[in-house]
Amino acid sequence: MINKEFDIKKRTFNFAIHSIRFCNEIQQSEKEFIITKQLIRSSTSVGANVRESRHAQSKKDFIHKLSIAQKECDETSYWLEIFLELYPNHVSRLELLLKESNELLNILSAMIINSKKSLLAK
Repeated sequence: MINKEFDIKKRTFNFAIHSIRFCNEIQQSEKEFIITKQLIRSSTSVGANVRESRHAQSKKDFIHKLSIAQKECDETSYWLEIFLELYPNHVSRLELLLKESNELLNILSAMIINSKKSLLAK
């Protein structure tokens, strides 16, 4: 089960770990390597960009890095949706990952909107 913390750094880290574990199992059971590689790449990129945003050089840089995380999160949802179509026997786990991906996408979107508003308010 994915931990539902609000700390975006921890939450994206946990999401990446759960995605990697899922992919490792799929690679062993289904011998699927191409899509799992894409899912690992995009899901780990979400957290990496969130971490980078914490050390942004400016508010615009912060927004830019969160925007990259947002795009990677949306791509992750895409790969998870493909897995749902290809491997329906993993539906319960995939639905949990997809739900978390969508929640992270909403959180990142809200963070970007709020940051843009505070940037404009100055």
